[in-house]
Amino acid sequence: MNFNIPSTANAALEAELVAAINNKTKPLGSLGRLELLAAQIGLVQQSTTPVLREPSIIVFAGDHGVVAEGISAFPQDVTWQMVENFLADGAAINVFARQNGIALHVVDTGVNHDFGVRDRLINMKVAPGTQNFARGAAMSAAQCEAAMKNGRDVVQGLAGNVVGFGEMGIGNTTAAAALMHKLTGVPVADCVGAGTGLTSDGIRHKQAVIEAAVALHANAILPASVLATFGGFEIATMVGAMLAAAERRMVLLIDGFIVTSALLVAARMQPAVLDYCVFSHQSDESGHARMLQALRVKPVLQLDLRLGEGTGAALVYPVVQAAVNFLNQMATFASAQVSEKSSN
Repeated sequence: MNFNIPSTANAALEAELVAAINNKTKPLGSLGRLELLAAQIGLVQQSTTPVLREPSIIVFAGDHGVVAEGISAFPQDVTWQMVENFLADGAAINVFARQNGIALHVVDTGVNHDFGVRDRLINMKVAPGTQNFARGAAMSAAQCEAAMKNGRDVVQGLAGNVVGFGEMGIGNTTAAAALMHKLTGVPVADCVGAGTGLTSDGIRHKQAVIEAAVALHANAILPASVLATFGGFEIATMVGAMLAAAERRMVLLIDGFIVTSALLVAARMQPAVLDYCVFSHQSDESGHARMLQALRVKPVLQLDLRLGEGTGAALVYPVVQAAVNFLNQMATFASAQVSEKSSN
């Protein structure tokens, strides 16, 4: 698929933003990461007065055939049960999105369950779960492309200019770890974590399953091939959604380990997507810190989260709002008639 992601680079505008930030009634740099966020969002919107409109979080749900290898502490049915929980407003992401005035959208990308027609569920099911990548490719190239197109379509239907990404899919930390290893070269042992709560024996088994699958699929090298071979429908749909959101100059709120694995794929396809991303937090899932390091990015929050669902994206949004608000509303030294620092 073709995506035309504009660069945010604009030296003149960046200088204006830095000058505006430095001229606020505060010591230079005293608002720390907020100052960097304000400048970043100004560059995303190509404006010295950026505005955040109608934020959304999309939760992408899909099942994984690799669950047959015993890599999860929970049964696959939990995926569709949690989708029902999202629809009933009972999950953590519902609470945090509602608290922060964020619209929540739930997408069935490939859950192994028939939900029927539901008003609050976007049906973009490619298939009832991926194939077991320990035995063959998780999906065909055509299925992968269809999922990415679905992601583009979801984003094109959004009215606002801020979108957060969340996911649900039993087994998807295994897929994310495999993607991470293939695209970064980090050893599998450093990519694999407890996921939904595996024991140390379970983690070792999960690692062995991934290592065997990597050997089986040694010819999967290019990002699109790696995604189709090891990914999930929710991950592939997120990749398309992320690229489409950057194409629209939206601010992307990136959640934890699985969402970042989708962003990793998207960034390997089109590096410019990184300019639009706010990395909400560093997950407590083993491997996420190394994945963020591989992307050369720094998360905003450190809350020891490892839930997924887009919870980190919802929690970071008020921080993003604060960055934009201080840029637009805080007095300057001149307007407040406050003396500036002397040259001594």
